[in-house]
Amino acid sequence: MKPYQPVIRTGKRVAVVGSGPAGLACADQLNRAGHTVVVFERADRVGGLLMYGIPNMKLDKRVVQRRVELMSASGITFVTDTEVGRDYPAEKLLREFDAVVLCGGARQPRDLPVEGRQLRGIYFAMEYLTEATRSLLETGRADPGPESPLSARNKDVVIIGGGDTGTDCVATALRQGCRSVVQFEILERPPDVRPADNPWPEWPRVYRLDYGHEEAIARFGNDPRRYATTAKRFEGDASGHVCAVHTVRVIWKAGADNSGRPMPHEVPGSEQVWPAQLVLLAMGFIGPESLLLEQLGIERDARSNVKTPPGSYRTNVRGVFAAGDMRRGQSLVVWAIHEGRAAARECDRYLMGCSNSP
Repeated sequence: MKPYQPVIRTGKRVAVVGSGPAGLACADQLNRAGHTVVVFERADRVGGLLMYGIPNMKLDKRVVQRRVELMSASGITFVTDTEVGRDYPAEKLLREFDAVVLCGGARQPRDLPVEGRQLRGIYFAMEYLTEATRSLLETGRADPGPESPLSARNKDVVIIGGGDTGTDCVATALRQGCRSVVQFEILERPPDVRPADNPWPEWPRVYRLDYGHEEAIARFGNDPRRYATTAKRFEGDASGHVCAVHTVRVIWKAGADNSGRPMPHEVPGSEQVWPAQLVLLAMGFIGPESLLLEQLGIERDARSNVKTPPGSYRTNVRGVFAAGDMRRGQSLVVWAIHEGRAAARECDRYLMGCSNSP
């Protein structure tokens, strides 16, 4: 790979807010079209989810940094440690750039407002994963050290949420030397083979082991997941630090709203208490953060994502576009890349009247 320098610059300036997969893909395409591109990132390193959301054992950060350096050598400017809307006013963004593409992701985490939530030692998964990656990049160790409250070393770790992020937390806790790790999943255990209502070519909804679960089995001898289980409350010690998680088993059956949708119902007598000095909430995300969107006056859809017309990346504000998780909701990296490229093409067409971007 060689840096790509456009032969002709258009004189148009575009701001890309967010340097995750959607932002990087968008910036690369806009630069190739000849526009001057500035990418804003609020973290201390470029890459967004690619840098701090995906652990190093799944995506080596040298690969991310190599691509960022190529893009920088191609003429793209990266501005880190700058949160647009807080450090860089939204009105200044609109005034100084001919177009803006919002690629800030869907980073608003889903919380668990139960008794004891205020106790120390309870964190969102992304806080934990970010600190682990930052420690690895700065010291060569994934464990930030015993002085850090986000270290899992010699701790009983409870992870609430059974998705990919929860699995990454399992694997990271193992690398930090946790004493034990358990992962709660409110859904029932999937069957070993396809059920009748899940035929090919649908994605098979069956039981499978991800890398973190395989590593936990190798370390402790069992799958860390506990299915059909939900946390009821957190228990604290005398110092106000979490020391245990109280859970209950659930069964899924039709709810009382007559919708026919299955709802979780607690199983009487199934309460359990799990020791925990570190609790990680990995229950997904509920949409993009609001600060910048409110300042720009961006309309949102029913799921709180940025609202755009069908098949378009254009927002209700002239010259402002959106792509990636901020527009479609939490999804895959490949979808973010696709959206970033498509939004760049539409932005280029807005600036020039037509677009030759692939």
